[in-house]
Amino acid sequence: MPSWSTGLAAALVTVLTLTLGGCSMQTTAPGSARADAAPDAKGSFGSVDCRKAKCIALTFDAGPGEDTPRLLDILKEKKVPATFFLLGRNHVLKHPDTVRRIAAEGHEVANHTWSHEILTDKKPDEIRAELEKTQDAIAKITGRRPRLMRPPQGRTDDTVSGISKELGLSQILWSTTAKDYSTNDSTLIRRRTLEQADRDGIILLHDIYQGTVPAVPGIIDALQRAGYTFVTVPQLMAPAEPVPGTVYRP
Repeated sequence: MPSWSTGLAAALVTVLTLTLGGCSMQTTAPGSARADAAPDAKGSFGSVDCRKAKCIALTFDAGPGEDTPRLLDILKEKKVPATFFLLGRNHVLKHPDTVRRIAAEGHEVANHTWSHEILTDKKPDEIRAELEKTQDAIAKITGRRPRLMRPPQGRTDDTVSGISKELGLSQILWSTTAKDYSTNDSTLIRRRTLEQADRDGIILLHDIYQGTVPAVPGIIDALQRAGYTFVTVPQLMAPAEPVPGTVYRP
C-alpha cells in the first residue's frame, strides 16, 4: 500500500491507478482530494485542519458486535472519533442500541453491505440490494443514511461504483491493515498497525475479533505520542466532501 511522507500528498498526482475486481480503476487519495477542494468546499473539519495537522483515520469493519460497546468506551475515554463500516444482517439488526450509540457519540456510521458478499461476483440488482438494505436498516435506527461504504475485501469495479454513486455512497479503502482476522494476538495487531501507520492513512481493524479491541488503547496512545490526530474519514479529506461512486485510498 502506498504511503505519503509528511507534506507530500498535496504535491502528488490526485489519482492513483489500482486494479480492483479484475478491472482497471482509479482511486483518489484523501490528501489529494483535500488539496484539490474548491475554495467554497463545505466538508466538515474535526478537531483539526488536516491540511496542517498530522491526521489518521481509525476504521472498524463488520460490526457491531459484542465487543463494540467496550470499544466505544475506549474511544470516548480517549476522545477519539472513528468510522464504523457496519454489516446489516446479524449485526445492525442484532445490535440496534449499539448502532444508535455509535452515531450519538459522533462517529461516522458507514455501510459494509448486508451479508459481506463479494460485490464483484454479484449481478447489479444483487449489489444494489446488498447496499440498499443496509442503508435502510441504519437509517431506520439513526435517522441518517450513510454516505460511505467499504466493499468486502476491497473488491470493486465499474458496476459497483455506478450503483454506489446512485445510492450516494463513496467507496473507502485503506492503507493499513493488521490482518486481525488471522490472529487474536493483541500485541501483534498493535505492532502491525503501528508499522504501517502514516500521515493521511486509513487504518482497517475489525471490532468483531477477540484480539482487536484490547489492542486499540495501545495503538491510540502510540500514535498520539507520535503526533497524530485521529479523525473520521470525511474529516480526513475536509474541506473536500466525499464524492459518491469515487474510490478513496491513501
